[in-house]
Amino acid sequence: MDFRETLDYLYLHLPMFQRVGQVAFKKDLKNILRLSAALGNPQDRFNSIHIAGTNGKGSVSHILASVLQESGLKVGLYTSPHLRSFTERVRVDGKPISEAEVIQFVASQRSLIEDIQPSFFEVTVAMALDHFRNQKVDIAVIEVGLGGRLDSTNIIRPILGAITNISLDHTDLLGDTLALIAGEKAGIIKPGVSFVIGEVVEETRPVFEEKALQEGAKLIYAQEIYALGCQKQGIDSQRLGFHKYLEPVRCYQLGLGGDYQYHNVRTVICMIDELRNIGFEIAELHIENGLKNVVANTGFLGRMTILNRNPLVLVDTGHNLAGVKEALKAFGRIEFDALHMVWGTVSDKDPLPVLELLPTHASYYFVRPDVPRGMDAHELSEIANNIGLQGSAWPSVEAGLEAARKAAGQYDLIFVGGSTFVVAEVV
Repeated sequence: MDFRETLDYLYLHLPMFQRVGQVAFKKDLKNILRLSAALGNPQDRFNSIHIAGTNGKGSVSHILASVLQESGLKVGLYTSPHLRSFTERVRVDGKPISEAEVIQFVASQRSLIEDIQPSFFEVTVAMALDHFRNQKVDIAVIEVGLGGRLDSTNIIRPILGAITNISLDHTDLLGDTLALIAGEKAGIIKPGVSFVIGEVVEETRPVFEEKALQEGAKLIYAQEIYALGCQKQGIDSQRLGFHKYLEPVRCYQLGLGGDYQYHNVRTVICMIDELRNIGFEIAELHIENGLKNVVANTGFLGRMTILNRNPLVLVDTGHNLAGVKEALKAFGRIEFDALHMVWGTVSDKDPLPVLELLPTHASYYFVRPDVPRGMDAHELSEIANNIGLQGSAWPSVEAGLEAARKAAGQYDLIFVGGSTFVVAEVV
């Protein structure tokens, strides 16, 4: 099989949550444990860091990997879903796994895959762990896919972990309260390991503390250690300052836009402090360069990414209530004449709560992302029109964006979002 045929095999023969939804979600770790055992338990051959959370876990993973790369370590990075290419999911020092290596892994393990019948995600996790072992990485940053307790990545035994935040998302699978969702995310907490909690609220704190007590783990609350010293926002970069009590402000240039990145950088800085405590040599210069060069070092895309300047075309993958609220804050800092919103979502989520956040003064281009879960654009348009969001349905993301480009003036803003899968079709 060539690369296209290999991906078709994975997509068509294995259930993939991002494409088909709940039917792909596995209720235990049996499959990934069997896959890993057959591969010789590669996760035990390198140090790892585990990162969960509702929003921000991808940003934290990429930023931390960038800093670790700047410190001279050979760094694996596993994230999901991908935007442009499947190979983005598995990187070493920012370089994606090659198409040839994907082909070889699937071909060599095909009989095992067909015997176990794992999900798409389980196979990609096994592939990533095998690749990191083969590449002899010093450390791997592993992003949780969904939840934590039952996520396939939860077979690793990390030296450090983080839970970025908790908000309502995937409530059909993880629970419909913050406490229930926190319980699933807290499932990555392991005995004797320190875990940084990026953001905590009254409803989630007892959940984390109970789990940490059970496991004998240490919790570090980032928001109680570092305060924001300064923040100077650009569209796709920003200046951030942090300080501990009675200590000087530490200032950094971050090569990413978005107000919400403050929380993520604070989480990363706390994680670096803890890595230093357990013997890693990470200098301030490594942090500075890691934050500044995160896109170049890791290939990070989709978070306040600029596709064009005149008119300004901006994309962001925020898709749940908390993520969209944060992304929309950017509009208040950008000068533009008119706003055009290219918007799509998935069919297994109620779109109304997010739609109610969106500005009524914009022109809307409703689209359906090209995945089986994609919500019909006409259905989405009807729901949105009923609450005062004026626009029409377009047959594809590309068609919607092209219509927005034609309608936009030189000083207008076009924003593309609503789903990772919408953004994936334009970056």
